[in-house]
Amino acid sequence: MKYYLIAGEASGDMHAANLMKQLQQKDNNAVFRYFGGEKMEAVGGTLVKHYKHMAFMGFLTVLMNIRTIKRNFKQCEEDLLNFKPDVLILVDYPGFNLRMAKFAKAHGIKVYYYISPKIWAWKESRIKKIKAYVDEMFTILPFETEFFQKHNFKVNYVGNPSVDALEKYKTPETTKSEFCKENHLDERPIIALLAGSRKQEIVHNLPEMVKMEKHYPDHQFVLAGAPSLEKEIYTEYLGNSNVKIVFGKTYEILQHAEAALVTSGTATLETAILDVPQIVVYKFAGGRIFFELLKKIVKVRLVSLVNLIVGRMIVKELLQHMANEKDMKAELDRILFDQEYRNEMLANYDEMDRRLGGVGAAEKAASKMVELLSV
Repeated sequence: MKYYLIAGEASGDMHAANLMKQLQQKDNNAVFRYFGGEKMEAVGGTLVKHYKHMAFMGFLTVLMNIRTIKRNFKQCEEDLLNFKPDVLILVDYPGFNLRMAKFAKAHGIKVYYYISPKIWAWKESRIKKIKAYVDEMFTILPFETEFFQKHNFKVNYVGNPSVDALEKYKTPETTKSEFCKENHLDERPIIALLAGSRKQEIVHNLPEMVKMEKHYPDHQFVLAGAPSLEKEIYTEYLGNSNVKIVFGKTYEILQHAEAALVTSGTATLETAILDVPQIVVYKFAGGRIFFELLKKIVKVRLVSLVNLIVGRMIVKELLQHMANEKDMKAELDRILFDQEYRNEMLANYDEMDRRLGGVGAAEKAASKMVELLSV
């Protein structure tokens, strides 16, 4: 069968690639064409557009790049019709993908959505588009099933693909000394900085994270660089600090980290799966006033996936004006020096793991997709 996939960011590229591997095993005649990245390209098929040319976030950024965005839509629409796939598989990235879902549905192409948009947090009205344009939804968070049931939309819960992706990283292939030597680091304990994969996230969050470096001279701060971004985007905000950047090795950094400062998103879940105590740090444009307004719009009281899955605050969320030097240091002190506090957080991670279930999300999704397409 012919599969057209759209993944608009780094995490989507990884999860789509794992799904493609499983589809290949279930369907010997699988042919792929996609908007995605290097991980999908490594599996096979044809990469039409790299996600780094699609990652526009925020009203002003979207407005400034509106012509490029329109060209991306047009190119995707034309390519989809020329390829004539058996199914269009969308991976998160709702701003682009829900429009493509509408287009595909109008042209008689089946639409499967792998990794639901987070409409349970905000823009709940998007459920109307999902019900109208999506044939099958494959969800990865346990509480999403109940959310969609509330809207009379049946979904397929397959488990979380991050569990699959990180299984091989549970046991480090190198010692900490070997890792540090390979990446020109010293032997001090590592505090990982995961400042996001988009420029807008880095602009707002990295400067705050970097302020911690001067408070902990007995630790080294290592920034996980996203492979889709240029080094200059990071160095602009590092100032005179001694923070080191290591690109393309986020999971390896976490394997050897004592703690982490993490922007909200999939990275918080990945950090928890790898058992690294963390602080969720997230700032965005608009200041405190905008944050107070946003709280009236957003439907959930917790932000990070780790907390949402367990249903309570198990990792500290320092958002907007709360992501300041004083509060960040107070929480980092607890994580580094209060053993009872660390142990409690790690025990809560175990509870999160149980709720997510074991490995096999991509395999379950692929099996169900091939089964449905074969009918």
